[in-house]
Amino acid sequence: MLSGVVANDVLADDHSRCAVDDREREVCLYTSAQRIATLSPGATELTYAAGAGDQVVAVVSYSDYPPEAKDVASVGSHTRIDLEALVGLAPDLVIGWVTGNPAEQLETLEALGMPVFYIEPRNFEGVASAIERLAKLAGTESAGQSVADNFRSRMAELAVRYRDREPVRTFYQVWDEPLMSVNDAHLIGQVIEICGGVNVFGEQARLVPRIDDEAVLAANPEAIVAGGMGEENRHWLTHWEQYSNLTAVADDNLFFVPPSLIQRPTPRLMEGSQILCEKLDIARQKRERD
Repeated sequence: MLSGVVANDVLADDHSRCAVDDREREVCLYTSAQRIATLSPGATELTYAAGAGDQVVAVVSYSDYPPEAKDVASVGSHTRIDLEALVGLAPDLVIGWVTGNPAEQLETLEALGMPVFYIEPRNFEGVASAIERLAKLAGTESAGQSVADNFRSRMAELAVRYRDREPVRTFYQVWDEPLMSVNDAHLIGQVIEICGGVNVFGEQARLVPRIDDEAVLAANPEAIVAGGMGEENRHWLTHWEQYSNLTAVADDNLFFVPPSLIQRPTPRLMEGSQILCEKLDIARQKRERD
């Protein structure tokens, strides 16, 4: 059953803008949001993608895309929001992150009468749907629909292009200390699948399982893909070079994908997916030459 959140504690009517968030709550506004606070880098990207960038008045640290988002006032990080600064900016809509923002802080904002719309896309359709729903709340439906449709189309094209490729056993490293990967239910796991990869930790119960070097050695992936903490930070891959018996090392299949293109649930996932698919094709081509 849906719970409801309505701006200013009024009942929704035919003139309200309503959308269901990723906590299954219906959020309604009297009019389109004009002052939006986005409390994660992904939320910032999605709001701009929905055509509502000009309405964003507050972001959090690492909200670096699109470039104009860097000029918007920052109200802390996604793990600790500066509530005083945020309230002072008087947003009429707050975009929260289901599992990433402090629950008590967002509850405080709601108690102050600010509507909070929670997002956390877990699959490709979720990314497109988030854009559409944000566009509805912001009154930018046409722009948001165009971006959402393009995202759906391009991801579908990738899936068709790679669906008959030979499988490549793949380890995706999402973090280094502690060492972490993703399972098949994770958005990155779904990218590996459409590229024809087989996620060696795909059957793990946790969405982001903690592992160790021994587990990677036992799995012996044919390709290792890492993001790192920066767009040009590849040092995570050099760690594996000490294990010369690993198939991925022996075949020089150590690949880097810029993390902002694959670790954020935004339209740029199209670019990250394309890069990852191309990397796995490199591994296939080396196999064929052998």
